[in-house]
Amino acid sequence: MKLFSYKTAALLLLSFTFLMNSCGSSGSKIRTTSHSKSSEKGKLYKSKGVASYYHDKFNGRKTASGARFDNSGYTAAHRELAFGTKVRVTNLANDKSVVVTINDRGPFSRGREIDLTKKAFMEIADKTSHGELSVKIELLD
Repeated sequence: MKLFSYKTAALLLLSFTFLMNSCGSSGSKIRTTSHSKSSEKGKLYKSKGVASYYHDKFNGRKTASGARFDNSGYTAAHRELAFGTKVRVTNLANDKSVVVTINDRGPFSRGREIDLTKKAFMEIADKTSHGELSVKIELLD
């Protein structure tokens, strides 16, 4: 008597792989360097990356962490950083920064490092920004 077909086994293996890849990181993948010049507490994660912001259509949907998304809050999506990690995101063009908490996975567009809520993005953007910013990302304790 067969308990599993090849399709069932493949589906289980694929599901397990997805589950393991979507779990929060324990920090082993995080690259850090010495303290940055702008902050005594922040450890540089990425000296130059691209930030974007969520569309309003995602309001109210569940994030990967299980929290409900709110574009008027201070949260962000990152592919590797653990949920609950606080990061300072600084706009390299004007040196404005914002502190956000990672609670989702993404961004899924090539070349982007972090997706911010619209509120957080607009707080550090200038009036000429069009959806993407060059940013520095620091990990906070």
